[in-house]
Amino acid sequence: MRRAKAERTTKETRIEAEVNLDGTGTYDVASGIGFLDHMLEQLSRHSLIDLTLRAKGDLHIDFHHTTEDTGIVIGEAVSKALGDRRGIRRFASAVIPMDETLTRVALDLGNRPYLIWRVGFSKPKLGEMDTELFKEWFQAFAQHAGVTLHVENLYGENNHHIVESCYKGLARSLRGAIDIDPRQKHAVPSTKGTLSSSSVD
Repeated sequence: MRRAKAERTTKETRIEAEVNLDGTGTYDVASGIGFLDHMLEQLSRHSLIDLTLRAKGDLHIDFHHTTEDTGIVIGEAVSKALGDRRGIRRFASAVIPMDETLTRVALDLGNRPYLIWRVGFSKPKLGEMDTELFKEWFQAFAQHAGVTLHVENLYGENNHHIVESCYKGLARSLRGAIDIDPRQKHAVPSTKGTLSSSSVD
């Protein structure tokens, strides 16, 4: 199975994560931020990636550092677990409805980090969490997982539904992209023959 661990320790946070890309969607998440935990549980459950995460951060200041750094660490763990990305389907997308909300996510695991974020919110906070922090999480994850990631909320009114559909869209897209393609399970899905960080095709 494709498993990996990653950790990050700074003056602001201490975070450890472990993933199993070939899991069943089992999660054990404790970031200290209730809503973020809920989103990471959705990510695990709908991607079938087993996820364990422990985070301690400077929540007495705000949620920014902990939110961003969990994205960094989970992204690093996913990248490590992918290895040379041999055999993966690489590209995937999902369109996720959630009541009145519809969100589209598309990604490429080609090790070219990039985020397009077309998601707006009608309120500055969701519970105690600043809604602007969700972009920070997705940016950190994309950068450190080596993902070209496009997230677009097509329409919606409820901010909870909008955010949750973004995480579920990422989850379902990851589930498709990390799958091993039986037609090329020993090949790197690139004409260059590599998906290293310097690869551009």
